[in-house]
Amino acid sequence: MSLVTTESLKTELEIFDIPYQDDSVLDKMVEQCICNRLQAQEILHEWVAYSATKQGVKLTTDTLEQFEHEVLNKRIKSRKTSRKEEAASRMRDISMIDDLIKAEEEEEDLLDSYSTPAKGSQKRPLTTPERPHSKRTAALMASPSILLSPASFSPNATPSQKYSQRGGKGEVVATFGAVQGTRWVGRKDPGAGVQVEILEGPEDSLNSSYKYMFQRLRDVRNVLTEKIEELGEGLRTHFSIEEFSPVSLPAQDSITVLGQICCDSNGKLNAQSVLLEAGPEQGGQQVPVDLSELKEYSLFPGQVVVMEGMNTTGRKLVASKFYEAVPLPFYSSDMKMETDEEPLNVLVACGPYAPSDSLTFDPLVDLINVIVRDRPDVCLLVQSPLLFHHKTDTIHDRISTKVTETFENIFTRCIESIVDGTRSVGCQLVFVPSQRDIHHHFIYPQPPFSLPHPSKEQTQRVTLVPDPCTLLIDGVTIGLTSTDILIHMGAEEISCGTGSDKFSRILKHMLTQRSYYPLYPPADEVNMDYEKFQSFGQMPLTPDILVVPSEMRYFVKDVVGCVCVNPGRLTKGQVGGTYGRLLIQRSPQSEDGKRVSPCLTAQVVKI
Repeated sequence: MSLVTTESLKTELEIFDIPYQDDSVLDKMVEQCICNRLQAQEILHEWVAYSATKQGVKLTTDTLEQFEHEVLNKRIKSRKTSRKEEAASRMRDISMIDDLIKAEEEEEDLLDSYSTPAKGSQKRPLTTPERPHSKRTAALMASPSILLSPASFSPNATPSQKYSQRGGKGEVVATFGAVQGTRWVGRKDPGAGVQVEILEGPEDSLNSSYKYMFQRLRDVRNVLTEKIEELGEGLRTHFSIEEFSPVSLPAQDSITVLGQICCDSNGKLNAQSVLLEAGPEQGGQQVPVDLSELKEYSLFPGQVVVMEGMNTTGRKLVASKFYEAVPLPFYSSDMKMETDEEPLNVLVACGPYAPSDSLTFDPLVDLINVIVRDRPDVCLLVQSPLLFHHKTDTIHDRISTKVTETFENIFTRCIESIVDGTRSVGCQLVFVPSQRDIHHHFIYPQPPFSLPHPSKEQTQRVTLVPDPCTLLIDGVTIGLTSTDILIHMGAEEISCGTGSDKFSRILKHMLTQRSYYPLYPPADEVNMDYEKFQSFGQMPLTPDILVVPSEMRYFVKDVVGCVCVNPGRLTKGQVGGTYGRLLIQRSPQSEDGKRVSPCLTAQVVKI
């Protein structure tokens, strides 16, 4: 079956001399053709017959909705009925074949009883459809295929009732900056002239797959040691510290020590189980830390810190002062900003793109409708449509019996469909992988997706980036990671007297530790390759905007000058979720020399 396009529909409409409202009508008809498996000529025949019964009703999106309800949905029901009849007929045929096979077996057994079998002879086994070894009967069973399109990426499955009945569609649930009077639309020509690139450049970024599961413990230790030394040097310079003392050396005076926070057992970190592990230059040993004299602190395993305190016995450090690491500087560009330059509209969405109780990709269809309506300049799409919902549910289990091609091919068709569905907008599409993608490498850092044979339009509009990465979009830096660092660090972090919320503390730790995943050891579900992590998992600078999708509650907040966004998930189990949108504009420094955030405003919106 050939793919229906807007051009083929337009040609058929011209043949029948049928006027239509606008291009949105063509997009809607493409959706209906794909969902109902109709060719352009077939849907036009159906429409002509339908409009004749409605006194020549005009072709608009509203009348197409009514046409779908009254005509196309009935076709689906009749098709299901015919499929049931066909299946019953097929089962009757299989039953007849089974009877013939049994009769043949009985006949052969009867002949064998009157003859001497030849040496080495072996009777060919005859099986029924219930025995999967029979190729003759297996050929009778046809496997259904999955169907993808710009408007619907799902096989013929039942839509989610809870998702379709959700409330608060389009409701703004979180805001940042001055949003009054803001027009959430892209530039006049979305995507034109917008430069989306990885900050480090293609040579210094993770741009292809690599071999993993070969790291040695010595290599992991070297990476952690270098992190301690690098952050320690920044702390020493910033706080004018002369030198660091060995952690286990007894001293009667107050000492300043450098090390990494760890736990004294395999359990969760608490105030009584904190250890400070020094680097090789400070002895490389561990010492328990007494936090009772600290008025405030926020600690997690893997955090590099500097502490002052007494260690009279060499067996315990009684901390009296705590130095936190400092973030890197922000990006600065020599590019001159044009006075009439319009802000960029950036849309951020994170999967799952289908409800957990259905294979229909209605949330993704709704997101594409939002893109067509708001016409953003850049769309950041985190995770692919093919992913695990959570630890106990896999989309693989739900669709593996419904497809006849590889997940890689299905993913390629998904990308093609998203590009086709947003062609009228022309926006830049950025795809970020995740470790929940069932067709991609389960490793961190994660290489970007790959498209085997990208079209010219895909080459111009699609950017495939690794996880994590730092993007540079028209002079504005955006840090991205699809790994749920908020949940992982939130389960391990301990604090006292900080006066800030947990999310702000975790985000500040990411920025001050200069890492997209500063937790060590990592969560059980994260397969870390530390050599690659050292090269591609660190922040080259403090990003202007940090995107951290999470299962935790959505938010937009300013943390040490960086606008941090959790857009939430597009679906939350069986119900609809949220997505984010931002207006960004490169801005020069103010007259007093202070930095001005390029994020003008941001919102989190219900799908």
